Amino acid sequence: MASKSTTATGKVKYSSREEWLRAAVAALQPLFAAVKRPLPPKVHVSCGFPSVRALSARNRAIGECWQRNASSDGNNHIFVSPTIASSDPVRVLDTLVHELVHAAVNIPGHRGAFKQTAVALGLEGKMTATRAGDELKKALTAVVRELGPYPHATLDPLKRPTKKQTTRMLKLACIKDGYTVRTTQKWLEDMGAPICPCGREFTAEMKDDDDD
Repeated sequence: MASKSTTATGKVKYSSREEWLRAAVAALQPLFAAVKRPLPPKVHVSCGFPSVRALSARNRAIGECWQRNASSDGNNHIFVSPTIASSDPVRVLDTLVHELVHAAVNIPGHRGAFKQTAVALGLEGKMTATRAGDELKKALTAVVRELGPYPHATLDPLKRPTKKQTTRMLKLACIKDGYTVRTTQKWLEDMGAPICPCGREFTAEMKDDDDD
């Protein structure tokens, strides 16, 4: 059962993002019914990173809907990215609407039934990256007023945890014939640079093995 408290003004505030998102799905159901694309009886929705392009600098994915056949319980799973600012709940909702369209038509693409439903609901722009049009934005603003603040702390993708650097392999190359080897800084300091079969000493070419 959802945990919630009621303010003196009667406005309901949810204590978790998932409770807020589930309440949002319920509040959005009439919009889908109005365009004759009712939502499935149950949809799992949570705040989480999409499986692809979640942290991309360009064309970042901010929502994802998994089809019913991917789930052991036969229900859609929707994820809304934690990178969407909590100060912009309308953006959270229009992202949710986009993913709910996928759930309603139960197809992964953005053509045909998806596009027809998205446009009917008031989503605009490129179908792979929609935003709410003016009329839908008004409806979503009313939903936000009903739900209260989105209880979420926005994550900054630029500050994501990084793997601790262990021993880095240095790439060495012979300037005469291009022959390459790899070694560590420790061996270079202790034993010096290795010698190429041609007789020349290898020299450092790059310090990051990932550049390959």
